Amino acid sequence: MTETRNRPEQETPPTGRDRLLSALRRPSRAQAVVAVLLAVVGFSAVTQVRATEVDNSYAGLREQDLIDVLNGLAGATQRAQTELARLESTRRDLQTSTDNRQAALAQAQERADTLAIMAGQVPVTGPGIRVTVDEAGAPVNVDTVLDTIEELRAAGAEAMQFNGKVRVVAQTAVEPAVGGLYVDGHLLTAPYVIDVIGDPHNLAGGMTFPSGPRQQFEQDGQSVSIRQLQSLDIQSTVDAPAPDFAQPDTSQ
Repeated sequence: MTETRNRPEQETPPTGRDRLLSALRRPSRAQAVVAVLLAVVGFSAVTQVRATEVDNSYAGLREQDLIDVLNGLAGATQRAQTELARLESTRRDLQTSTDNRQAALAQAQERADTLAIMAGQVPVTGPGIRVTVDEAGAPVNVDTVLDTIEELRAAGAEAMQFNGKVRVVAQTAVEPAVGGLYVDGHLLTAPYVIDVIGDPHNLAGGMTFPSGPRQQFEQDGQSVSIRQLQSLDIQSTVDAPAPDFAQPDTSQ
Protein backbone atom coordinates (compact mmCIF):
# COMPACT_ATOMS: atom_id res chain seq x y z
CA MET A 1 0.00 0.00 0.00
CA THR A 2 1.47 3.18 -1.04
CA GLU A 3 1.50 6.10 1.53
CA THR A 4 0.49 9.45 0.26
CA ARG A 5 2.47 12.33 1.87
CA ASN A 6 1.13 15.89 2.03
CA ARG A 7 3.56 18.33 0.36
CA PRO A 8 3.38 22.01 1.17
CA GLU A 9 2.02 24.12 -1.59
CA GLN A 10 4.62 26.19 -3.28
CA GLU A 11 4.06 29.96 -2.61
CA THR A 12 3.58 32.23 -5.63
CA PRO A 13 6.31 34.91 -5.80
CA PRO A 14 4.98 38.57 -5.52
CA THR A 15 4.64 40.48 -8.73
CA GLY A 16 6.06 43.95 -9.36
CA ARG A 17 2.65 45.50 -8.84
CA ASP A 18 2.34 43.79 -5.47
CA ARG A 19 5.74 45.12 -4.40
CA LEU A 20 4.75 48.65 -5.51
CA LEU A 21 1.49 48.56 -3.58
CA SER A 22 3.26 47.24 -0.52
CA ALA A 23 5.85 50.01 -0.72
CA LEU A 24 3.12 52.62 -1.02
CA ARG A 25 1.22 51.22 1.96
CA ARG A 26 4.25 50.79 4.20
CA PRO A 27 7.12 52.94 2.88
CA SER A 28 10.50 52.45 4.41
CA ARG A 29 12.52 55.32 5.90
CA ALA A 30 14.73 55.52 2.84
CA GLN A 31 11.72 55.68 0.57
CA ALA A 32 10.21 58.48 2.66
CA VAL A 33 13.43 60.51 2.45
CA VAL A 34 13.59 59.99 -1.30
CA ALA A 35 9.95 61.09 -1.63
CA VAL A 36 10.62 64.30 0.32
CA LEU A 37 13.68 65.07 -1.81
CA LEU A 38 11.70 64.52 -4.97
CA ALA A 39 8.95 66.87 -3.72
CA VAL A 40 11.50 69.61 -2.94
CA VAL A 41 13.13 69.21 -6.33
CA GLY A 42 9.74 69.38 -8.03
CA PHE A 43 8.74 72.53 -6.12
CA SER A 44 12.04 74.21 -7.00
CA ALA A 45 11.57 73.32 -10.64
CA VAL A 46 8.06 74.82 -10.72
CA THR A 47 9.28 78.01 -8.99
CA GLN A 48 12.16 78.37 -11.41
CA VAL A 49 9.83 77.96 -14.34
CA ARG A 50 7.50 80.62 -13.04
CA ALA A 51 10.37 82.99 -12.35
CA THR A 52 11.67 82.42 -15.83
CA GLU A 53 8.24 83.18 -17.23
CA VAL A 54 8.13 86.45 -15.26
CA ASP A 55 11.65 87.44 -16.20
CA ASN A 56 10.92 86.71 -19.84
CA SER A 57 7.71 88.74 -19.90
CA TYR A 58 9.35 91.20 -22.33
CA ALA A 59 11.26 88.57 -24.28
CA GLY A 60 8.67 88.33 -27.03
CA LEU A 61 8.35 92.08 -27.57
CA ARG A 62 9.69 93.79 -30.66
CA GLU A 63 12.39 96.42 -30.44
CA GLN A 64 9.91 99.25 -30.96
CA ASP A 65 7.66 97.81 -28.24
CA LEU A 66 10.60 97.74 -25.84
CA ILE A 67 11.43 101.34 -26.74
CA ASP A 68 7.82 102.35 -26.04
CA VAL A 69 7.93 100.58 -22.67
CA LEU A 70 11.19 102.33 -21.76
CA ASN A 71 9.78 105.68 -22.83
CA GLY A 72 6.72 105.08 -20.66
CA LEU A 73 8.89 104.23 -17.67
CA ALA A 74 11.06 107.30 -18.30
CA GLY A 75 7.95 109.50 -18.47
CA ALA A 76 6.61 108.06 -15.23
CA THR A 77 9.97 108.65 -13.55
CA GLN A 78 10.07 112.23 -14.79
CA ARG A 79 6.55 112.88 -13.50
CA ALA A 80 7.47 111.40 -10.13
CA GLN A 81 10.57 113.58 -9.92
CA THR A 82 8.57 116.68 -10.87
CA GLU A 83 5.97 115.93 -8.20
CA LEU A 84 8.72 115.32 -5.64
CA ALA A 85 10.34 118.67 -6.52
CA ARG A 86 6.96 120.42 -6.17
CA LEU A 87 6.36 118.86 -2.78
CA GLU A 88 9.85 119.82 -1.64
CA SER A 89 9.25 123.41 -2.77
CA THR A 90 5.93 123.48 -0.91
CA ARG A 91 7.64 122.16 2.21
CA ARG A 92 10.33 124.86 2.00
CA ASP A 93 7.70 127.57 1.50
CA LEU A 94 5.75 126.35 4.51
CA GLN A 95 8.91 126.20 6.59
CA THR A 96 9.90 129.71 5.52
CA SER A 97 6.39 130.98 6.25
CA THR A 98 6.47 129.38 9.69
CA ASP A 99 9.91 130.83 10.45
CA ASN A 100 8.81 134.29 9.30
CA ARG A 101 5.66 134.07 11.39
CA GLN A 102 7.62 133.02 14.46
CA ALA A 103 10.14 135.81 13.89
CA ALA A 104 7.32 138.36 13.52
CA LEU A 105 5.65 137.09 16.69
CA ALA A 106 8.94 137.25 18.60
CA GLN A 107 9.57 140.79 17.32
CA ALA A 108 6.05 141.87 18.25
CA GLN A 109 6.42 140.34 21.73
CA GLU A 110 9.75 142.10 22.23
CA ARG A 111 8.22 145.41 21.19
CA ALA A 112 5.24 144.87 23.49
CA ASP A 113 7.58 144.11 26.41
CA THR A 114 9.60 147.27 25.69
CA LEU A 115 6.48 149.42 25.53
CA ALA A 116 5.17 147.85 28.76
CA ILE A 117 8.43 148.75 30.51
CA MET A 118 8.39 152.31 29.18
CA ALA A 119 4.76 152.71 30.20
CA GLY A 120 5.52 151.40 33.69
CA GLN A 121 3.01 148.56 33.46
CA VAL A 122 5.34 145.72 34.56
CA PRO A 123 7.91 145.29 37.34
CA VAL A 124 11.52 145.35 36.14
CA THR A 125 14.96 144.47 37.42
CA GLY A 126 18.46 145.34 36.32
CA PRO A 127 21.56 147.40 37.11
CA GLY A 128 21.26 151.08 37.94
CA ILE A 129 21.66 153.70 40.65
CA ARG A 130 19.88 154.73 43.84
CA VAL A 131 19.74 158.45 44.51
CA THR A 132 18.84 159.54 48.04
CA VAL A 133 17.96 163.19 48.64
CA ASP A 134 17.66 164.35 52.27
CA GLU A 135 16.20 167.79 52.87
CA ALA A 136 18.43 168.49 55.88
CA GLY A 137 16.09 171.27 56.97
CA ALA A 138 15.54 172.81 53.52
CA PRO A 139 12.60 171.55 51.38
CA VAL A 140 13.40 170.42 47.88
CA ASN A 141 12.51 172.53 44.92
CA VAL A 142 9.99 170.97 42.51
CA ASP A 143 11.87 172.33 39.50
CA THR A 144 15.07 170.62 40.67
CA VAL A 145 13.19 167.31 40.99
CA LEU A 146 11.80 167.70 37.46
CA ASP A 147 15.28 168.55 36.13
CA THR A 148 16.62 165.42 37.84
CA ILE A 149 14.01 163.24 36.14
CA GLU A 150 14.80 164.73 32.73
CA GLU A 151 18.58 164.38 33.15
CA LEU A 152 18.24 160.75 34.22
CA ARG A 153 16.07 160.04 31.17
CA ALA A 154 18.65 161.71 28.93
CA ALA A 155 21.36 159.55 30.53
CA GLY A 156 19.51 156.37 29.52
CA ALA A 157 17.10 155.66 32.36
CA GLU A 158 14.78 152.80 31.34
CA ALA A 159 12.69 152.70 34.52
CA MET A 160 12.36 154.93 37.54
CA GLN A 161 10.45 155.03 40.83
CA PHE A 162 10.18 157.29 43.90
CA ASN A 163 10.34 155.94 47.44
CA GLY A 164 9.55 152.40 46.28
CA LYS A 165 5.92 153.46 45.68
CA VAL A 166 5.45 155.61 42.58
CA ARG A 167 6.55 154.59 39.10
CA VAL A 168 7.73 157.50 36.97
CA VAL A 169 6.37 157.52 33.40
CA ALA A 170 5.99 160.09 30.66
CA GLN A 171 2.80 161.52 32.20
CA THR A 172 4.17 161.73 35.77
CA ALA A 173 3.38 165.02 37.52
CA VAL A 174 5.35 166.43 40.46
CA GLU A 175 3.75 169.11 42.64
CA PRO A 176 4.67 170.80 45.93
CA ALA A 177 2.82 169.70 49.05
CA VAL A 178 2.86 170.55 52.74
CA GLY A 179 5.57 168.40 54.28
CA GLY A 180 6.67 166.82 51.02
CA LEU A 181 5.84 166.34 47.35
CA TYR A 182 2.89 165.04 45.38
CA VAL A 183 4.11 162.61 42.72
CA ASP A 184 1.18 161.52 40.55
CA GLY A 185 -1.13 162.33 43.44
CA HIS A 186 0.85 160.34 46.02
CA LEU A 187 2.21 162.29 48.99
CA LEU A 188 5.91 161.51 49.46
CA THR A 189 8.13 162.77 52.25
CA ALA A 190 11.90 163.07 52.65
CA PRO A 191 14.23 161.39 52.32
CA TYR A 192 13.37 160.95 48.64
CA VAL A 193 14.78 157.74 47.23
CA ILE A 194 14.94 157.55 43.43
CA ASP A 195 15.63 154.07 42.00
CA VAL A 196 16.74 154.17 38.37
CA ILE A 197 17.51 151.21 36.05
CA GLY A 198 20.01 151.73 33.25
CA ASP A 199 23.75 151.88 32.78
CA PRO A 200 25.06 152.79 36.28
CA HIS A 201 28.04 154.78 35.00
CA ASN A 202 25.98 156.87 32.58
CA LEU A 203 23.23 157.48 35.13
CA ALA A 204 25.73 158.59 37.78
CA GLY A 205 27.28 160.92 35.22
CA GLY A 206 23.86 162.40 34.50
CA MET A 207 23.59 163.34 38.17
CA THR A 208 27.10 164.65 38.83
CA PHE A 209 28.12 166.75 35.81
CA PRO A 210 28.85 170.44 36.60
CA SER A 211 25.68 172.40 37.37
CA GLY A 212 23.81 169.12 37.24
CA PRO A 213 21.06 167.82 39.56
CA ARG A 214 23.38 166.94 42.44
CA GLN A 215 24.92 170.40 42.50
CA GLN A 216 21.44 172.02 42.29
CA PHE A 217 20.17 170.00 45.27
CA GLU A 218 23.24 170.87 47.32
CA GLN A 219 22.90 174.57 46.46
CA ASP A 220 19.28 174.39 47.71
CA GLY A 221 20.47 172.93 51.02
CA GLN A 222 19.86 169.18 50.51
CA SER A 223 22.35 166.36 50.84
CA VAL A 224 22.62 163.82 48.02
CA SER A 225 24.07 160.30 47.94
CA ILE A 226 24.43 158.19 44.80
CA ARG A 227 25.01 154.41 44.81
CA GLN A 228 25.75 152.38 41.72
CA LEU A 229 24.11 148.94 41.96
CA GLN A 230 24.51 145.83 39.81
CA SER A 231 20.98 144.68 40.62
CA LEU A 232 17.99 146.83 41.36
CA ASP A 233 14.29 145.92 41.55
CA ILE A 234 11.46 148.27 40.63
CA GLN A 235 8.15 146.72 41.66
CA SER A 236 5.76 149.65 41.42
CA THR A 237 3.56 149.85 38.31
CA VAL A 238 0.90 152.10 36.82
CA ASP A 239 -2.31 151.24 35.04
CA ALA A 240 -2.51 152.21 31.39
CA PRO A 241 -5.11 154.96 30.97
CA ALA A 242 -7.88 154.30 28.48
CA PRO A 243 -7.95 156.93 25.70
CA ASP A 244 -11.08 159.04 25.48
CA PHE A 245 -10.82 160.05 21.85
CA ALA A 246 -7.94 158.31 20.06
CA GLN A 247 -8.68 155.08 18.21
CA PRO A 248 -6.32 152.73 16.32
CA ASP A 249 -6.10 153.52 12.60
CA THR A 250 -6.95 150.22 10.87
CA SER A 251 -6.62 151.66 7.36
CA GLN A 252 -2.82 151.36 7.35
